[in-house]
Amino acid sequence: MPDNLGNDAAAPLVPDPEHGYGPAATADPVTDVPPVGARLDLPEAGEWKRVSPKYVMVEIVGTVVFLVIVCAAAGALWLLLDQTWAAWVGAAIALVTLISLAFEPRRVRSIGYQLRADDLLFRRGIMYQRFVSVPYGRMQLVDITRGPVARVLGLADLKFVTAAASSGVAIPGLAEADADALRDRLVELAESRRAGL
Repeated sequence: MPDNLGNDAAAPLVPDPEHGYGPAATADPVTDVPPVGARLDLPEAGEWKRVSPKYVMVEIVGTVVFLVIVCAAAGALWLLLDQTWAAWVGAAIALVTLISLAFEPRRVRSIGYQLRADDLLFRRGIMYQRFVSVPYGRMQLVDITRGPVARVLGLADLKFVTAAASSGVAIPGLAEADADALRDRLVELAESRRAGL
């Protein structure tokens, strides 16, 4: 409804210490929201610790094994049972898998973690980034696993489960010494937080 000055709506009046009453300051939602990159990079959180570069080999070996199994199954269906569709499906899966192999080094570089004052912050992903913050006081189980390829390369995965089992997080590709040290540190921090120290 227009006011006597021709404006569409009268702005609410709020106390102004210098000029009596004046229109309320309105927040600009576009300028008040930080850019997406600033929110995702979390610059205030500190420096990210990366996993071992050798973890790329673990991922590549796993992907190649998957590719060999899919191609063998598709080839068997095509040659033994004369299922032409199996050859097309196998070729499509092989193509997608080979393209994903090119992104493995970048995917491994995107994995990182930080030990902050009250929680562990974990991130991974290229297109779809995932950030997980796990408070130390909620950690219930810290476990180290080593697959056959990772064991040959001297790597281990550190897994920890919180009170909500669905929120478990795994940090892959750590050097064995780093995984042992991080496990001991997380257990110490979890016990101190649960004790209220």
